[in-house]
Amino acid sequence: MDRKLTRKLTMTSVLVALNVVLSTFIVIPLGPVRAAPVQHLINVVSVVLTGPFAVVQAFLSSTIRIMMGTGSPFAYPGSMIGALVAFLLYRKFKKLGPTAAGEMLGTGILGSLATLPLIAVLGLDLDFFFVLAPAFLASTMIGSLISWLLLGQLDKKGVLKEFNI
Repeated sequence: MDRKLTRKLTMTSVLVALNVVLSTFIVIPLGPVRAAPVQHLINVVSVVLTGPFAVVQAFLSSTIRIMMGTGSPFAYPGSMIGALVAFLLYRKFKKLGPTAAGEMLGTGILGSLATLPLIAVLGLDLDFFFVLAPAFLASTMIGSLISWLLLGQLDKKGVLKEFNI
């Protein structure tokens, strides 16, 4: 296995661990919804540091959180679609703004819509979507904005170049 792949896999593992631990503690109540921005913050960071492994990170993080009882099956469509769209925009533009916007679009809009079949399969009322979608939007907006600010500062200081991933 080459050195670059090993670094990406190691970074993916570290980001999964950070995501699982921090998601347990960081939840922001916003009226009737609770925003959990850590997944989205980690998704954008993961895209920049590991590329397509961000989707693997989203899947593993969601799976572990579900197994621990701190996540729900709705984490899969939101986190994985958000990571994928963020990665595709990062690959095209190599800029942090479109990457964070991709996470917001992927999770907040596409991921929310992708929960509709799951809502139907679980036999939940369609009204549940109108609670879930604002929570997805709030969470992804907060997490993506924080990641954009954090990565922007790291980029300014030349830290991202040091990773050479």
